[in-house]
Amino acid sequence: MALILPYGEKRPHIHTSVFLAENVVVIGDVEIGEDSSLWFGTVVRGDVNFIRMGKGTNIQDCSVIHVTHRTHPTLIGDYVTVGHRVILHGCKIGNYVLVGMGAVVMDGVEIEDFVLVGAGALLTPGKRFPSGVLVAGFPAKVVRELKEEEIELIKNSAQNYIAYKNLYLSQGKGPSIG
Repeated sequence: MALILPYGEKRPHIHTSVFLAENVVVIGDVEIGEDSSLWFGTVVRGDVNFIRMGKGTNIQDCSVIHVTHRTHPTLIGDYVTVGHRVILHGCKIGNYVLVGMGAVVMDGVEIEDFVLVGAGALLTPGKRFPSGVLVAGFPAKVVRELKEEEIELIKNSAQNYIAYKNLYLSQGKGPSIG
């Protein structure tokens, strides 16, 4: 069963339609929106600041979401796909963003809507990435504008994970909050 813990007076608020894999940890001042999903081994720790996650967002296996004391909460928009083993730390992610496997997004980074972050990218503190671009590299930079098929890929990824979480829940393969 997922581990959901308060931190001081703050408790997670998780929509009843959310899927949490069995070994997920959610701590403190965290809000998770409708139809979102947190997959195996994920840690979401809103202890020294807050985390807000929109609807239809998926955080894949072994990812870590944390915050920066006093200065940077973590804000994740709607229909965001966060790939396996990603670290999001004190950053702001817009709507319809796909963060590739193994990427690291550091304090104060802002990613606007419809952005594709390449696998293994390092988004260094305080950087801002505009809407509609591919971001890649170590450190990351804007590579080019997205193609229409890449925008569709981002949309489809979020929708696919809503379907996956619904199938898991229907087969009793993981707890929901409901």
